[in-house]
Order: sequence, then structure tokens, then C-alpha cells
Amino acid sequence: MITTKRARHLMRGTGLAGALVLAMSACGGSDDGGSDEASSPDAVQAALEEGGEITVWAWEPTLQQVADDFMDAHPNVKVNLVNAGTSADQYTALTNAMEAGDGVPDVAQIEYYALGQYAISDGLTDLSSYGASDLDGTYTPGPWSAVHAGTDGVYGLPMDSGPMAMFYNTTVFDRLGVEVPTTWDEYVQAARDLHEADPDVYIASDTGDAGFTTSMIWQAGGHPFSVDGTEVGVDLADEGSAKFAETWQQLIDEGLVSDIAGWSDEWYQGLGDGTIATLNVGAWMPANFESGVPGASGDWRVAPLPQWEAGGTASAENGGSALTIPAAGAKKDLAYAFVEYANAGDGVATRLSAGAFPATSADLESEEFLNTEFPYFGGQQANRIFAESAANVAEGWDYLPFQVYANSIFNDTVGQAYISGTTLSEGLADWQQRLLDYGRDQGFTISD
Repeated sequence: MITTKRARHLMRGTGLAGALVLAMSACGGSDDGGSDEASSPDAVQAALEEGGEITVWAWEPTLQQVADDFMDAHPNVKVNLVNAGTSADQYTALTNAMEAGDGVPDVAQIEYYALGQYAISDGLTDLSSYGASDLDGTYTPGPWSAVHAGTDGVYGLPMDSGPMAMFYNTTVFDRLGVEVPTTWDEYVQAARDLHEADPDVYIASDTGDAGFTTSMIWQAGGHPFSVDGTEVGVDLADEGSAKFAETWQQLIDEGLVSDIAGWSDEWYQGLGDGTIATLNVGAWMPANFESGVPGASGDWRVAPLPQWEAGGTASAENGGSALTIPAAGAKKDLAYAFVEYANAGDGVATRLSAGAFPATSADLESEEFLNTEFPYFGGQQANRIFAESAANVAEGWDYLPFQVYANSIFNDTVGQAYISGTTLSEGLADWQQRLLDYGRDQGFTISD
């Protein structure tokens, strides 16, 4: 682990790049045993019995009921659940609080792609001594590996996971007489067939998204990022990256993907009226369909992610978060009690009942979970497809220890392929060079 002094050098920068300046106030004290000294399950139990107040920064909606239930079970504990922004917006606020040494929450939701960036700079508490190490085997391999952040420590407990699947509008495919694709080559042809049959229909909407791009490269067998402590390699021209760029470039060149921005009102409208026919995304999406596109209930189904080779089964993760305990937090023992309740205790069932997708192996394998019928998807047992996807996530993926920064410059590099004559391959090369330069500037050892 990098020392605080070393982390300060590594993480100089502005904007989201500053998210790596997390170690400066990580050594703050605690009034419940949450100092730099290792804690223990006994200390956690004692803090829970004593009670107190903690602040949790998270945007995930199922946590509200979890917090309410936790307080009902422990009347002398108060949980202040704060939505400080979603994803990068919260990371900016979290970074600012850490830099100021003031206002740091006791618990913070952090996505897996960003977690390593915080852990490497000593911004998060290693939860091993709190009992987190004993949870080995509780979670599926992808999320459990992610919270280790490439180290021997445990820097959060997984909330959920995002094994990918293809959501498709069966009404549109049936109306236009197009077969549902099972490979990416078939996907490109289906895009042509759909758009030719109805020029208002696009197989997908894509304006350039770092998370989607890296997930696609991951599924294609790519390993563009390699991380060994402070030694970092970037190769966005590897075989998996090239597969994605070549295939997706066809969709861009032929005008077969919509330029509607994801998560916008227009995007939800497109999912609802059938002008966007598929969505390749993580298994956490069903609740968003139900709340954001209620009028399309019954039109959509779920299928395995198309494969790069016929007969393949490979998948990848897209999204997913952990609950972490910032090193500068003041109530670490009590914070861990809540984190464990939410992500390894009774809170898991509460979140699943509200539509969250599990990172816990037992829930993922349970017949109750697998047999759940989704009225929105025509009664389909969609969890069976998600569970199979989770089991087939390709191994060996790494995120950069400055992935938040990497994603922040994606639209300035790879994203240009969607709005100019730049190709995806050229954009990936530009992204790679800027990441190598940035890594060197921050003091990482870079291998070309």
C-alpha cells in the first residue's frame, strides 16, 4: 500500500483526477475505535450496543428501507442516509470532503471501477480485522475480487453485481420479422434489418460510454489494463479491444445506433415506444425498466449477451457497487455494523425484494431467486439468465487505479468516434496515450 506521502505525490491533479488525493486526512481519529488501529468484531458489537449516529452517502434507493430496518432493530442508532450525487458527482463531493478534512461520511457507496482509486491512496479502511475476511465465499468471485482492489485487504462489502445481458423489445423484433441475435455479427445484421424495415428503429442508443466500452472489451477477452501495486500497463489495442472496435465501428459508420443520450427523458421514451430495440447492460436494470418505462411492460424480454464466437458463453460485469468506510470517518465500528447488516445480513433480503441484484452466492443460487417471474418481462424467469451470466464473467479483469480519471476523459478521446471522423481504434489509441502520460505524471511505474 502506498504511504500517505507517496499518495499525495501520485494524486496531484484537478477535477476528478483529484479523487486520488484521498490519503491526506485518512489518519483521523475516531470516537468508537475507528482510528488507524485495527478493530475487531467484538469492538463492532460494543459500538452497536453503545449506539450513536452515522452518515451514509449513497444513491442506491433500496438502502432507505435497510436503514429504517436497521434503526428499528437498534433504536439507539441513527442512520443519516444522504444522496450526495450519483457516481462521479458523489466522488467529487467525497474527494472535496477528504481534502478539506471535514464532512467525510462514515459510509460511502463506491462503484467497483472506482474503488481501487480510493483504496490505493489510503482513503478507505481495510475491513479485514472487522471480520470482513471471514466473508470469503459469501459473494460471487467478481464483486469479491473487486473489493480487494488488487490487494490483500478488503475495502468494502459488495452491494450488488452487474453481470450483463441483452434486454430486447420482443414486440419490435416480432413486428419487423427480425431474429433475436446470439452473436455480435448477428447483432450487426439485426441492426441493419431493423433499421431497413423501419427507419425510426435503432438496435441501440450509444453516444460513447466508458463503462459500456470497457465491459464489451472485457467480454471479448481483452485485458487492456494491468495493475500490480503501483505498476500499471495500458494496452487498448489488444485482441479484445480490437474486436470491439471493429464490430461497433460498423454500427457507427452505417448509422445504426441512435444518438440519444442514455438516461435522458428521450432515452426512456425510446425504450418505451420501441425506437430503441435493445439494451446491453447489467442485471440491475429491471427495476429501472419498471420505474422508467412502465408503459412498455410485456414488450421486453431478456437474453444472454451476444457472443463474439458462436456457441460461446462469456460475459462481463457492468456496474455494481460496494459500501465502504472512509479512512477519515469518525464512527468506523458502528459504520461496519451497518455495512455488514446491509450487505451480508438481513438487509440483503430487503434489497433483493426491492429489485436489487445480489452479489451473495447463496441468494444467486437459491431456487426462490431463480424461479422469480418478472411480469414486466412477460413472466420470464429472467434471474436464470442473469445468474448464468454471473457464472460466466470472464476472469482476470483489472480497472486502473485512476479509473475515475480515465472515464472522465473518455468522451474527449474514444467518444469522438461518435461525433467526428475519428474511428474507435484511433480514439482508443488516443485514450491509451493520455492514460500512459497521466500515469507517469502521477508517479506510477508505466509499462508500454
